[in-house]
Amino acid sequence: MESVYTKEKDNMTSRKRKRDETISSTIPKTEEISSESCLSQPNDQSVHEVITNKPSTLPAIHYDPDTTEPISCSLKSLDELLSWKQVFLMWPLCLLASRYPPLHSCPRRTLVSHDMMGGYLEDRFIQGAEVETPYAFYHWEYIDIFNYFSHQMVTIPPAVWTNAAHKHGVLSIGTFITEWTDGAKTCEAFLADEESYCAAADKLVQISHCYGFDGWLINIENVLSETAVKNTGPFLRYLIDHRGMHERVPGSVVIWYDSVLKNGTLDWQNKLNDDNRMFFDTEQSLEWMKSYSAAQGRFADIYVGVDVFARGKVVGGKFETNKALKMIRKYIFSTAIFAPGWVYECHEKADFRQNQDKFWSLLSDSLYIHRPSSNLPFISSFCQGFGKSLYWRGQVEMKRSWFNLHAQEIQPLYLSENMDNGGWLRTRGCSEDAWIGGSSLMVEGMIPSGLSEVCARIFSLHVPLATRTFVSFVYKPPVGVKISLELKTIDGPLCTFDGMEEIASSSVFPEVLAEDNKLVEQFAQKCGRWSLDGWTTRCFLLKMIGCSLREVCIRVSRDGGDEDIFFNCRIGEIMVRYTFTLQIPSSVKGICVNDVVWHTGALKGDGHMHKVLLNATLRWQYPTQQVRHFRIYWRHLRGPDPRIPPGPLTLIGRSYSTLYRVVELEVPAALGLIELVVEPVSREGFKVPEAQCGRCTLSYSASSSENPSV
Repeated sequence: MESVYTKEKDNMTSRKRKRDETISSTIPKTEEISSESCLSQPNDQSVHEVITNKPSTLPAIHYDPDTTEPISCSLKSLDELLSWKQVFLMWPLCLLASRYPPLHSCPRRTLVSHDMMGGYLEDRFIQGAEVETPYAFYHWEYIDIFNYFSHQMVTIPPAVWTNAAHKHGVLSIGTFITEWTDGAKTCEAFLADEESYCAAADKLVQISHCYGFDGWLINIENVLSETAVKNTGPFLRYLIDHRGMHERVPGSVVIWYDSVLKNGTLDWQNKLNDDNRMFFDTEQSLEWMKSYSAAQGRFADIYVGVDVFARGKVVGGKFETNKALKMIRKYIFSTAIFAPGWVYECHEKADFRQNQDKFWSLLSDSLYIHRPSSNLPFISSFCQGFGKSLYWRGQVEMKRSWFNLHAQEIQPLYLSENMDNGGWLRTRGCSEDAWIGGSSLMVEGMIPSGLSEVCARIFSLHVPLATRTFVSFVYKPPVGVKISLELKTIDGPLCTFDGMEEIASSSVFPEVLAEDNKLVEQFAQKCGRWSLDGWTTRCFLLKMIGCSLREVCIRVSRDGGDEDIFFNCRIGEIMVRYTFTLQIPSSVKGICVNDVVWHTGALKGDGHMHKVLLNATLRWQYPTQQVRHFRIYWRHLRGPDPRIPPGPLTLIGRSYSTLYRVVELEVPAALGLIELVVEPVSREGFKVPEAQCGRCTLSYSASSSENPSV
């Protein structure tokens, strides 16, 4: 086991950065769909472009040089760090969501260090990627900090990870690492004097603020000279305190990885002791420890590491990582779990979900469950950020494997419970069918003889309720059992409690509403078709005063008989919201096209281009808190052959913000005219009137150098 030490601000305040809350996303390629909306409305904007073969001038650090797809990346050298300049990013970033207990109230914290195959795999693509069997993390309720690790000098967490973490209230931190001979040279340069280490620290602060993540793991794994050792402590203090991380990124953390001693020797101590405490004690003098394994009053700031790959002489690891974690918790330390992607790298990819759920289930007894905290509405369709198809209200919208953590919704609790009498209960994600996104929640198990029902807790929350709260529950009814929804509430004032103790809650079984109820009719009218492909929507009305929602449970009971009965039930969505009010949806405004790059093929004999590929950035204005995502469409209006009529709207992909990069869209040869359409999709899944869509026409022609007749 290894140790890492942290400095953090005690008061975890809400982020004040003025950024949109969502990010840009798509599934590559296009697929034709039928659509009745947005067809007959006038265009908002008109743009003309001349097709050229000029190479892209977009910065390679943020855009793939071949396709112009927006990407996340690292910095590989000290020169790259010191020359880094802040630029306008392709994606807005999620603010850190609230949760209970907050980080400062957790006496024993859990950090996950994601170290997988060098990093920056499919997760580097900000708008998602086509991947058959991707890796994703979705047990956010168990962890406090997510660290993205690679062996590049400055590892900037990819946007998809930072936003998924923030959505669940988890901090995202990058890695600053130097290693071996080259690392020693780097350290001698940036730790040479005050001016040098201040310049490096300033850049690290600016990068964290720019990319919207929450701090750094500082990992010096090389020998240091006497001068470098002397300047390491001041470097850390400056990074943290002097107009540093805590000022620019409130609530941020800086963690020191145990590797270097106070004499500059590279020697992993695997504990906090007199040889390495100078790197831990960077803000204030600490009382000396009672033993070499603990710091007075700072137990939570010492993260004892566990390598899941079980490299070296370690306790536990692999599917016995829980043994090491129990030992760490016995001495009241925090823990850093290194490379939990072992469940993906070293096993069959098809069994990834099963192995990941098993791994975290074994650890669960030594981990806290953190509760998402938000106002109404609370909505989740259980999407894990990947799938075999992309679904909307039970229908396949795009049929292809995909990965995009921006699409990941608030995750449920994935439980595995064995009962004394042979019964069992499990919840898991499943991509074989879904209501919205890429996966649904399977609740499955066996009710043994002599037991009438079982109950699965699927969410632990802090959500203040209205006096009249509307609840909808989408599922596929199973055979042989009955499904009911159970909610657990607490008194509203207790919702501000941020301690670790459990608070007594009361079970509530909300009133089921008939289909002819006015609220249900309103809901059905706003959503469109009511029952689709076996999916059933059940609506409830909850009447409470001064209460907060604490838990959401699925109760499964017998439908007669007393024999052992196996069951599986697919849950599509849980929605808890205010009862309906008259609200006029906003309109998409200010749609514009920029950063256009053309890719063309060979010329035909008649002088027209054989293939024309459009790459462009769409931007628009819309209140993002009102939407689940945006659909981006295009259609051909006019081309070089006047006999070809306008084409139908074709879906390009989804965006989770007011930005979208159109990538390698094949359009008719010049002269041409196309329409681009942005359709907002409300958080509740309600239809948005076609008048609220945004649209832009783009006309284009060949350059005179490529087509002299133009």
